[in-house]
Amino acid sequence: MLILKIFRAPEWAALRDKGESQGAPVDVADGYIHFSTPEQAQDTAAKHFAGEEGLVLLAVEADTLGDALKWEVSRGGALFPHLYRNIRLSDVTASYPLPLVNGAHVFPQEVLAP
Repeated sequence: MLILKIFRAPEWAALRDKGESQGAPVDVADGYIHFSTPEQAQDTAAKHFAGEEGLVLLAVEADTLGDALKWEVSRGGALFPHLYRNIRLSDVTASYPLPLVNGAHVFPQEVLAP
Protein backbone atom coordinates (compact mmCIF):
# COMPACT_ATOMS: atom_id res chain seq x y z
CA MET A 1 0.00 0.00 0.00
CA LEU A 2 1.31 3.43 -0.91
CA ILE A 3 1.46 6.10 1.75
CA LEU A 4 2.20 9.73 1.01
CA LYS A 5 4.32 12.47 2.55
CA ILE A 6 4.11 16.14 1.64
CA PHE A 7 7.39 18.03 1.84
CA ARG A 8 8.26 21.62 1.14
CA ALA A 9 10.94 22.00 -1.55
CA PRO A 10 13.80 22.66 0.95
CA GLU A 11 12.81 19.59 3.00
CA TRP A 12 12.83 17.44 -0.15
CA ALA A 13 16.20 18.90 -1.19
CA ALA A 14 17.66 18.09 2.24
CA LEU A 15 16.41 14.49 2.02
CA ARG A 16 17.97 14.11 -1.42
CA ASP A 17 21.25 15.67 -0.29
CA LYS A 18 21.65 13.77 3.00
CA GLY A 19 19.92 10.50 2.10
CA GLU A 20 17.65 10.67 5.15
CA SER A 21 15.63 13.17 7.15
CA GLN A 22 13.86 13.60 10.46
CA GLY A 23 11.08 15.19 8.41
CA ALA A 24 9.44 18.57 8.58
CA PRO A 25 9.50 20.68 11.76
CA VAL A 26 6.14 19.21 12.85
CA ASP A 27 7.57 15.69 12.49
CA VAL A 28 10.61 16.56 14.60
CA ALA A 29 8.38 18.15 17.25
CA ASP A 30 6.01 15.15 17.37
CA GLY A 31 8.76 12.50 17.32
CA TYR A 32 7.57 10.71 14.18
CA ILE A 33 7.06 11.36 10.49
CA HIS A 34 3.48 12.05 9.49
CA PHE A 35 2.17 10.25 6.42
CA SER A 36 -1.27 10.06 4.84
CA THR A 37 -3.03 7.44 2.80
CA PRO A 38 -4.06 8.42 -0.74
CA GLU A 39 -7.59 8.93 0.60
CA GLN A 40 -6.35 11.30 3.34
CA ALA A 41 -3.71 13.26 1.43
CA GLN A 42 -5.91 15.95 -0.11
CA ASP A 43 -7.42 16.84 3.27
CA THR A 44 -3.92 16.89 4.77
CA ALA A 45 -2.75 19.33 2.10
CA ALA A 46 -5.77 21.58 2.59
CA LYS A 47 -5.47 21.57 6.39
CA HIS A 48 -1.70 21.83 6.87
CA PHE A 49 -0.39 23.34 3.61
CA ALA A 50 -3.17 25.72 2.51
CA GLY A 51 -1.90 28.23 -0.02
CA GLU A 52 1.67 26.89 -0.01
CA GLU A 53 3.49 26.59 -3.30
CA GLY A 54 6.54 24.52 -4.12
CA LEU A 55 5.34 21.33 -2.42
CA VAL A 56 6.49 17.84 -3.33
CA LEU A 57 4.47 14.66 -2.81
CA LEU A 58 6.50 11.58 -1.90
CA ALA A 59 5.18 8.06 -2.35
CA VAL A 60 6.43 5.30 -0.06
CA GLU A 61 5.49 1.63 0.00
CA ALA A 62 4.20 1.05 3.55
CA ASP A 63 5.06 -2.66 3.52
CA THR A 64 8.79 -1.89 3.26
CA LEU A 65 8.93 0.17 6.47
CA GLY A 66 8.58 -2.72 8.91
CA ASP A 67 7.82 -2.24 12.58
CA ALA A 68 8.83 1.45 12.49
CA LEU A 69 5.49 2.24 10.83
CA LYS A 70 2.57 2.52 13.23
CA TRP A 71 -1.07 3.17 12.36
CA GLU A 72 -2.46 5.55 14.94
CA VAL A 73 -5.72 7.38 15.50
CA SER A 74 -5.52 11.02 14.47
CA ARG A 75 -7.74 13.55 12.69
CA GLY A 76 -11.41 12.62 12.90
CA GLY A 77 -10.66 9.29 14.55
CA ALA A 78 -9.05 7.91 11.36
CA LEU A 79 -5.93 5.77 11.40
CA PHE A 80 -2.89 7.56 9.99
CA PRO A 81 0.54 6.06 9.22
CA HIS A 82 3.34 7.40 11.43
CA LEU A 83 6.99 6.47 10.87
CA TYR A 84 9.11 6.21 14.03
CA ARG A 85 12.49 6.57 12.36
CA ASN A 86 14.06 8.87 9.82
CA ILE A 87 12.68 8.74 6.31
CA ARG A 88 15.36 7.52 3.91
CA LEU A 89 15.70 8.48 0.31
CA SER A 90 15.67 4.76 -0.44
CA ASP A 91 12.14 4.59 1.05
CA VAL A 92 10.78 6.92 -1.63
CA THR A 93 9.39 5.10 -4.65
CA ALA A 94 8.28 8.24 -6.51
CA SER A 95 8.08 12.00 -6.14
CA TYR A 96 5.65 14.42 -7.76
CA PRO A 97 5.28 18.17 -7.84
CA LEU A 98 2.16 19.28 -6.00
CA PRO A 99 1.13 22.46 -7.82
CA LEU A 100 -1.26 24.98 -6.37
CA VAL A 101 -4.01 25.80 -8.89
CA ASN A 102 -6.83 28.17 -8.02
CA GLY A 103 -6.07 27.78 -4.32
CA ALA A 104 -6.05 23.95 -4.27
CA HIS A 105 -3.22 21.46 -4.63
CA VAL A 106 -3.47 19.24 -7.69
CA PHE A 107 -2.57 15.63 -6.93
CA PRO A 108 -1.32 13.24 -9.58
CA GLN A 109 -4.15 10.93 -10.59
CA GLU A 110 -1.97 7.81 -10.52
CA VAL A 111 -1.36 8.31 -6.79
CA LEU A 112 -4.97 8.97 -5.82
CA ALA A 113 -6.44 6.18 -7.95
CA PRO A 114 -3.73 3.59 -8.50
